[in-house]
Amino acid sequence: MNEIKKFAVLVAGGKGMRMGSALPKQFLPLNGKPVLAHSVIAFINAFADIQIIIVLPADQLSYAQMILSALPDPIDAIIVSGGETRFHSVQNGLKAVDGEGIVFVHDGARPMVTPKLIKRCYEQALIKGSAIPAIPVADSMRIIDGEDSSPVNRDHMRIIQTPQTFKTEVITPAFQQPYSADFTDEATVVEAWGKEIYLVDGEKGNLKVTTQEDMIIAEALMTALAKD
Repeated sequence: MNEIKKFAVLVAGGKGMRMGSALPKQFLPLNGKPVLAHSVIAFINAFADIQIIIVLPADQLSYAQMILSALPDPIDAIIVSGGETRFHSVQNGLKAVDGEGIVFVHDGARPMVTPKLIKRCYEQALIKGSAIPAIPVADSMRIIDGEDSSPVNRDHMRIIQTPQTFKTEVITPAFQQPYSADFTDEATVVEAWGKEIYLVDGEKGNLKVTTQEDMIIAEALMTALAKD
């Protein structure tokens, strides 16, 4: 029986503006390594045979070596230039996927992803074709309509995370359709192609680093987990 191929498309398009940093957020140091390097390591720890595909803005390709040199062991990663939108960046990354298997699309700014979550997504995608990590909403929520607002039943709401995971036969043709402004993530692209989306339990700690406060929280979490 042939081993199922696995591909991790890590999309890193941050500019660091909300961080107040000249260095894009995915390259900022977090617990001794660039933010993006933590995600790469998590995928390698989950599956030693996974193909890493890193998608960077064209003007950031020179930073790729910063990520690769931070890894404990050398890997044969594919570096791809991103596009105008996330859709186009993922589309470019998918062009580097060689053969059929399972594709993970992950935010480069989510350094706290765990091998456990990655494997959970993989196992469900094998069975159902997709696995979209989601966590319950903890806070009360309201919908705004002009100056008015109305409450939303948070039991019916979920916060969506990455890695959004698919069989290649599901995600590859979906990203061959024309771009739409309604595409907010990979799940919406696949849904627009007519395929059903299946959620999987995400992890509260799988936060997205966008501000300096997020960096402080991520650093504290990593320090605490290292002591456990």
